[in-house]
Amino acid sequence: MPGKPFQSKLKPYESELREILASGIGYRGAAQEINRRHGLNVSHNAVFSFLKNRPAPRAERGLFYEGLPCDLRDQLLKRLAAEWTHESTAIEGNTLTLGETVKILELGLTIGGKPLRDHQEVYGHARAIDLIYEMVGRALTREDLFALHRAVMPLSALDSLHPVGDWKKDFNGTTGVVDGKSVYMEYAAPADVSRLMDRWLTDFNKTRTINRPAQAVAVYVRTHMVFVRIHPFFDGNGRMARLIANLPVLAAGFPPILVPMSRRGDYIDLLWRYQNAVGRIGRGSHLLPTHPALRELESLLLEGWKKSTSLVEEARQLATQRRSLTS
Repeated sequence: MPGKPFQSKLKPYESELREILASGIGYRGAAQEINRRHGLNVSHNAVFSFLKNRPAPRAERGLFYEGLPCDLRDQLLKRLAAEWTHESTAIEGNTLTLGETVKILELGLTIGGKPLRDHQEVYGHARAIDLIYEMVGRALTREDLFALHRAVMPLSALDSLHPVGDWKKDFNGTTGVVDGKSVYMEYAAPADVSRLMDRWLTDFNKTRTINRPAQAVAVYVRTHMVFVRIHPFFDGNGRMARLIANLPVLAAGFPPILVPMSRRGDYIDLLWRYQNAVGRIGRGSHLLPTHPALRELESLLLEGWKKSTSLVEEARQLATQRRSLTS
């Protein structure tokens, strides 16, 4: 079809193009600039047609990195991806350190003595972050969720009971301790998942405008907690939840919320306490019954959010210093 070649070329540079246009440069100048930066050969008509057919992000204040010089923006996104990937995979048992994660993502190195699976989890999560940025500002679909799951679970063997990129086919659950006794708690039954996830998607896509950090954290908790309560995939649900819950946060112009590995025990305890208290979710169940654990999780996340916000502030301070030196 006409237009496909330049659409695929320009997609990775959409945010750059919007920043260039927002600075007052026209489509012709934007085409010239993007060609100069990335060695492309697209016309101003191609730029116009590409942006005309793509919805602008809903983020009312723009994405958190907008306005930064290109090099600072790129370094910020790389640092955030490494931190986000390390924290989230480590919570699930990945043994790679932050330094090793950076070496894998930045240099493509293989870390001696560490499992191949740990390397693949890092690459998969980083790819899933790229997909998340592409999804900001539009309605989320089940196909988006399946694409994210395929990124998060890159090494899983083909198994009819454990599909990658599709809802689970078998029961799953988790074990905790109540009054000194181990208790097994099942997540949603496989037969209920499709209908429950349709409800979850409808609820998610109705998310109201977020203006304050406290609102962002509350929406993150709602998105995350209902998703893990359903547990729609055979594996990877925690990583998926921590990715998807950041979509409305990013759309509101905030940096991603990271769950700190240092609070892993508290985080897992809160998830268990909540899910055990409200019980297994069914097709007609209330998605998010109230419970004190929800507020406690909000407090934990506000603390963990300091890491990503400090990285953004560091980049903005450096950009300000540069401007003062050249003014």
